[in-house]
Amino acid sequence: MILIGQYDSPFVRRVAVALREYPLDYEHRPWSVWAQADAIGPWNPLRRVPVLVLDGGEALLESAAILDALDELVGPGRALIAARGAERRATLRVCALATGLADKAVSLLYERVLRPGEARSAVWMERCARQIADVLDVLEADREARPGDFWFGRLTHADVAVACALRFLGEAHPSLLEAPTYPALRAHAARCEALPSFAAVVQALHVAV
Repeated sequence: MILIGQYDSPFVRRVAVALREYPLDYEHRPWSVWAQADAIGPWNPLRRVPVLVLDGGEALLESAAILDALDELVGPGRALIAARGAERRATLRVCALATGLADKAVSLLYERVLRPGEARSAVWMERCARQIADVLDVLEADREARPGDFWFGRLTHADVAVACALRFLGEAHPSLLEAPTYPALRAHAARCEALPSFAAVVQALHVAV
């Protein structure tokens, strides 16, 4: 398998962490959606990452769809999510909130990077920041109410998605994590980042357009 995309993307990184947790071997091609857009295009015409190319040549797109396919591949005993029921739904909800937060953080970053100061939309930036803050509040309350090292008692996609989103947010928009400080989420992220599967797929945020 080939994983396309850089590890500073929270979406690429959550797939990479899962691949190491399963574990499944893969080749990594750290292509930038800007500098290597033409190389990504044949695999994904949207030129977005992650892309996971299976051994047979099939290209899987979007982190959630990729992880769903990998969970099916490794089977319910190794999948990083419950096969059915309330826990599965709760896991998917946390994942949706975390990846939605990450998506808003990416949008906010591009607004700052791609537009000069006077051309930036203050309304759009404020909206993104508010959405991020509201999601952080919900995730903090949920995590604080759950004892144990992981969200649902063992490492799942929820843990990975949140930790990857928080790392990106902390590098792209550190001020959004300063007040309130989100102690439960910070402790959760630190616990995940200490795992070998996380430590092996770290890349400092760098945007070159």
